[in-house]
Amino acid sequence: MSDRIDVRKTYKLYIGGAFPRSESAYSYEVKDNKGKFVANAALASRKDARDAVGAARKAFGPWAGRTAYNRAQIVYRIAEVMEDRRPQFVQAVVKSEGLTASKAEKVVDAAIDRLVWYAGWADKITQVVGNANPVAGPYFNLSTPEPTGVVAVLAPQESSLLGLVSVVAPVIVTGNTVVVVSSYERPLPAVNFAEVLATSDVPGGVVNILTGSAATVAPWLASHMDVNAIDLVGVAGDHGLATDLEVAAADNLKRVRRAPVAEPDWAVDPGLDAMTAFLETKTVWHPIGV
Repeated sequence: MSDRIDVRKTYKLYIGGAFPRSESAYSYEVKDNKGKFVANAALASRKDARDAVGAARKAFGPWAGRTAYNRAQIVYRIAEVMEDRRPQFVQAVVKSEGLTASKAEKVVDAAIDRLVWYAGWADKITQVVGNANPVAGPYFNLSTPEPTGVVAVLAPQESSLLGLVSVVAPVIVTGNTVVVVSSYERPLPAVNFAEVLATSDVPGGVVNILTGSAATVAPWLASHMDVNAIDLVGVAGDHGLATDLEVAAADNLKRVRRAPVAEPDWAVDPGLDAMTAFLETKTVWHPIGV
């Protein structure tokens, strides 16, 4: 019999490329689908949310200034690291979502493939949604998309990995930075995803992950004057919360993305909406021949 004591992981937040404990010093119990204790997760506070927004704002300029091709390389690198750590994610999905190992493997594969899909769009989205506009005069009139800024994202509560990737990847691949509130009951895939981000060339602050209650943290993100947009698709099933957050977001005219249906199907192939929702269109006039 071995006398060795297991080294238990301390689950923390992911802010600015680091793994701090919650400022509140509180944690909460995470249980599997059978009600068995799995881990203690950090309970993010308003201060943690403010810190995450500050980190995202600091990272926004340099991240938006990178070439689209370079952002594609970095997002693809996330997929590479996830592929290497595939067994860890399969185990996390099994514990979090109560799936069989074979079904969890399909979820992990879909999440990795989705990262690759979005990486491929990084240097193509401008060609698709930008254009040269016809004008009556000796001018070039060009419209091109630019990132909105800092985006707050409420991750899906049920689809703890595929849903998380589906709402984070389109935001960062287009040059935005993000503050994510993970699934409350199923935070383990998000915590594992943070560890991948920290080791896959993603600059600190581009993605910040908070574990805890969306009902507690999200109102502060929705009303924060330095948050430019908020994605509410992950809480589509909670119409009351989504509506309250949309009202709070109106204080500084945030862009708000709402789901067209109450229960989005995260397994469906994504379109361009998740990317274009957080892009601004800049139009430039230039005289011909100058």
